[in-house]
Amino acid sequence: MLGAAALAVPLTVALGAGTAQAATAACTAGTGPQQKNVERFLGRTADGKQSPADCRAIRDFQLTHGITPAAGYAGSVTWGVMELMTRQREAGSNPNASGACPVNKGRIACVDLTRQLSWIQDGKSLKLGPVPIRSGRDGYETRTGLKKIYWRSIDHWSTLYKVRMPYSQFFDGGQAFHSIDGSVWSPPGSHGCVNMRRGDAKAYWSMLKNGDNVYVYGRKPGT
Repeated sequence: MLGAAALAVPLTVALGAGTAQAATAACTAGTGPQQKNVERFLGRTADGKQSPADCRAIRDFQLTHGITPAAGYAGSVTWGVMELMTRQREAGSNPNASGACPVNKGRIACVDLTRQLSWIQDGKSLKLGPVPIRSGRDGYETRTGLKKIYWRSIDHWSTLYKVRMPYSQFFDGGQAFHSIDGSVWSPPGSHGCVNMRRGDAKAYWSMLKNGDNVYVYGRKPGT
């Protein structure tokens, strides 16, 4: 079972040549409106004053999670991602504490759009997760309600968006669970699918099958 540890947030990544060059350049962004909150999240001295080291730490976080511009500025988008991560961590090993996801359907994949979390449960028993996801952006919202997986394609290619969608499990008119290469925390979101980290999508593939229930509820921040 994957628990809260699955939501651990890496603050450094392997960078390409261009990104690495940007990461080592002078960081000159000024103090942002969320400076103190961002500093606290990153474990830095929360004095609300931007320093060169603060700027580099914020920019590293932005680079890791696909937040643009990655300038080291503590703005609302960066803080929004951090707030979301905090809520995900707080879910711990009881993501369905509110009982919002049905417990009378047997094996079911739950998707909480508000917290951008998903997990698999069997009745009241947590079987996998919770894991972070990225749902549809504004105008391409992931549709809510009770659904069923109707088609699985392990190495799917989207003819519409011209991208690979590994471990695709479709549950609603073209919307599917599938893995992505980038960060699931990078805003604004997908075109309706439930994006997952590769390991999480692979685990979902091994635990779900055609006909299994999927329940989507809540509302993604910013939609």
